[in-house]
Amino acid sequence: MVGDLKTVADTILDTVVNAADGVPGVVAVVTDNRGDIYTGAAGKRALGGAEDMTVDSVFAIFSMTKAITSTACLQLVEEGRLDLDAPAKQYASEIGKLQVIEGFDSSGNPKLRPPRRDITTRMLLLHTAGFGYDFFNEIYARLARHHGQPSVITASYASIRTPLLFDPGDEWEYGSNLDWAGQVVEGVTGRRLGDVMMERILRPLGMADTGFSLTSSMTSRAVTLHQRDGTGRLLPLPDFRLPPEPEVQMGGHGLYSTATDYAKFIRMWLNDGVAPGGRVLKRETIEMAEKNGLGEKKIKRLPGVIPSLAHDAEFFPGMPKSWGLSFMINDEAAPTGRPAGALAWAGLANLYYWIDRRNGLGGIWATQILPFADPASIEGYLDFEAAVYSTLSR
Repeated sequence: MVGDLKTVADTILDTVVNAADGVPGVVAVVTDNRGDIYTGAAGKRALGGAEDMTVDSVFAIFSMTKAITSTACLQLVEEGRLDLDAPAKQYASEIGKLQVIEGFDSSGNPKLRPPRRDITTRMLLLHTAGFGYDFFNEIYARLARHHGQPSVITASYASIRTPLLFDPGDEWEYGSNLDWAGQVVEGVTGRRLGDVMMERILRPLGMADTGFSLTSSMTSRAVTLHQRDGTGRLLPLPDFRLPPEPEVQMGGHGLYSTATDYAKFIRMWLNDGVAPGGRVLKRETIEMAEKNGLGEKKIKRLPGVIPSLAHDAEFFPGMPKSWGLSFMINDEAAPTGRPAGALAWAGLANLYYWIDRRNGLGGIWATQILPFADPASIEGYLDFEAAVYSTLSR
């Protein structure tokens, strides 16, 4: 079966690289609870470049960072140092100063009021605290265009001190919640988020190629970010890098990693929190985190309001989807073969992953292309996931 998987998966990677509207390069990994059962790479690290894509190529993983930040929070909950339902301002005081935006006045200035309740860390992990992203929310995009609101890509404190879109707990809105969760971790521990991750997650998992800054070795294997223009043509952005010494180590999007490193993180979740370097999370914590935390709410389609950064995006349109701590949960079996209750999410530059604890299976698809939900990238990923399930079920 694994031999068949290699043949089928290699063909999918080669097809998406060689298609006229395809991708410059891609890495994909499948893991079970014992180790990688497929690793593959195709194409080049940069369009027109000489360096082949390899399985140890380094990517800016953007929002795949979120699950690692959530894991750091959950560790502190286990130790009794963090109460998910206490006001988050107890740990990160600045979050208590933020107000709710109720539109704009006749002069175009934001109308603000105090929130009706405090933000909790649970709300941050569930994306119900009230934060958004400018590329998925028109109010935030207007604040950026006309009021100087910095992009989260700047990794600055100013970029996360945004108004709330609604009263905390009222709705689900995907946004900079996990950047604030990272600030909670720093407030509890008195240490920078990256140091906490390194000691408590990355080192026990053997994730030596993951961090907020690129080492010289990682730089030598870094993949170039690309952007597709309005005609579908890909343009390399060789000078793009996240801030090398960020003011804020952004828990929502700031990490670099490799697909094989991230597979180690997925494997820990498949193994009830156990890693080669010791236990990272308790089994009961994993079981809590994989449950729907939204009640009757469902996550919604993400409208791409900045076309250069994101298309409209929704995984498995029409299927109900929930959110845990901190992953998307498909409430019904997906057409790819992924069962109901599996965990998944993505990174802005068209990186995707899933964690199927029922079958002890997970996978990653990694590219470096904007805007998000690039048709060639997402179609290749879904074909890849479907191939994994159809091949391994034979």
